[in-house]
Amino acid sequence: MSTATPVADDATQVLPGPREQIAGLVFAVLLLDPDMVIVEANPASEEMLGRSAHRMIGSPLFDVVGIDDPRVTAHSREDFAPLVARGVTIRAGDQSRRVNLSVSPLSAYSGWRVVTLSDAGQDEMSEESGSSRLGAPAILAHEIKNPLAAIRGAGQLIARKLNEKDRPLADLIATEVTRIASLIDRMQRIGARAAEPNAALNLHEAVRRAIGTVRGGGLRGVELVEEFDPSLPPVLGNEGTLEQVMINLLANARDACAGAEGAKITVRTRYVSGLIFNAIRPGRSVRLPIELTVSDNGPGIDPDLRAHVFEPFVSSKKSGQGLGLALVRRLVQDMDGRIAHERDERAGLTHFRIHLPVAKQG
Repeated sequence: MSTATPVADDATQVLPGPREQIAGLVFAVLLLDPDMVIVEANPASEEMLGRSAHRMIGSPLFDVVGIDDPRVTAHSREDFAPLVARGVTIRAGDQSRRVNLSVSPLSAYSGWRVVTLSDAGQDEMSEESGSSRLGAPAILAHEIKNPLAAIRGAGQLIARKLNEKDRPLADLIATEVTRIASLIDRMQRIGARAAEPNAALNLHEAVRRAIGTVRGGGLRGVELVEEFDPSLPPVLGNEGTLEQVMINLLANARDACAGAEGAKITVRTRYVSGLIFNAIRPGRSVRLPIELTVSDNGPGIDPDLRAHVFEPFVSSKKSGQGLGLALVRRLVQDMDGRIAHERDERAGLTHFRIHLPVAKQG
């Protein structure tokens, strides 16, 4: 495989060769020989699969990557035709994640194939598709709030004229009006176009304030553990926004595992080198090396809902409104970040991973 190609009209300039181009890709690329043994692995595959290229090369593909969909594994073993599969769950080490997978045969080399793996995080949907679903509810919310205020006022007037026995009915009107108004406020926040300004901030200070807020509301017997990397640089984001995101995620994690024996939430931070995400809203690529993970050992989200957890009005809670994670996704996007949900069935853990950019120095 050649490494660089000279440019004809400028002997001092060279173009990146195939090896350099593959090394620069932000998704995992694996070269397989006819026996499905890994022969080459680019740097992005090391990050995604959690092991070095040196340890992968020479190993059979399925010793490195476990694929839960039997159709994909059967096709890979028995059929040399091209394959594209979206939203496939893979296992690498002790991690589980959803990816988009492709298998491309090399026509000039019988039996040889190239496998690519790219993150299928739920928030890679375009913001336009999300906002189109929210357009009608946002308009409806505006039209509902005015009559709600009138209903609340009428209920208060009625309550003054009722005897003590009947006042709970008037109180019920006020309670339900307040609940609906709160729901509408949250709908409007999700659909709002204006984002809070971002600036350099200390990630751990913002996270600890959110943890303090959730502790103050009661952990219900759930252990909360911090595993922070103290060497992390300042991140680019908004303190209030990040706190709100963390309060939502921590409260959800607490509710998910509360009451279970050994209930535990872990909040972890680390630096992930080389992670780049195409931020669709700003329309540019953003390097997102700061990872913030909230993990809990609860039963996890209903498998039928996992692919839709960040969509409005999707909830696994009996009384849930399905707006919390939709709002979280929007707030993370406002910080040029990304969020993804993963379920590790073997470890019995649910992970919500946030990736954020580093603040520019100086």
